[in-house]
Amino acid sequence: MADEILRERKGHIEILTINRPEARNAINLATAQALGGALDELEADDDCWVVILTGAGDKAFSAGMDLKAFATGEFPITDKGFGGITKRDFAKPLIAAVNGSALAGGFEIMLSCDLVVAADHARFGIPEVARGLVAGAGGLIRLPKRTPMAVALEMALTAEPIDAEKALSVGLINRVCPSSELMNEALALAERIAKNAPLAVRVSKQVMRDAAEMSEDEAWAVNDAAFGTIGRSSDAMEGAIAFAEKREPNWTGS
Repeated sequence: MADEILRERKGHIEILTINRPEARNAINLATAQALGGALDELEADDDCWVVILTGAGDKAFSAGMDLKAFATGEFPITDKGFGGITKRDFAKPLIAAVNGSALAGGFEIMLSCDLVVAADHARFGIPEVARGLVAGAGGLIRLPKRTPMAVALEMALTAEPIDAEKALSVGLINRVCPSSELMNEALALAERIAKNAPLAVRVSKQVMRDAAEMSEDEAWAVNDAAFGTIGRSSDAMEGAIAFAEKREPNWTGS
């Protein structure tokens, strides 16, 4: 894997680190391709149940597009969107560990994740309108789904960032902690997820995401189909047997 993305495995959890601290972890084409390639591999890796995405250093999760590279005609976009992630339908839980500012495209990468743990000095925003642009990598689509519309509109139209405590209060993120505890907190969340049956976790995530775009009648059909699939799984039987035997289950993901 290219040096732009560092990888570390802890049990069933993979940690991906955007490794361009000298550029505030801005995304160039090589980084987008490396991140996209890593996520492709992890999607197919049955031993990986949860992924954590973070940035190197303590200044920035990601500053978004590398403008120096953009000025040369380089676009950090793959068939899975900006950074190789923003248009990706990733089946496994994806946790952003936001180690600093997440602005513009970096904020949109964060919005591509399911859960967010943030350092207490982190800042969040889509400042594109201040430069005559719009947040075109999903910020205008996902932000109003994660926060009240009034909050999303204020962030998009004023270009002003918000701090971690504000982000927590409006439901944009899940946890705030001191910078020194960020990875411990993200890992604790990932480990709590990884204790559960991986197939059931993935199906639960998919049903919730699909149902958010559907009528209740449509959502019930998806829910019932998922329930039937999970009910026939090996892990469902293992969960019941482990409970009866008063032991920890041994999940297979099938």
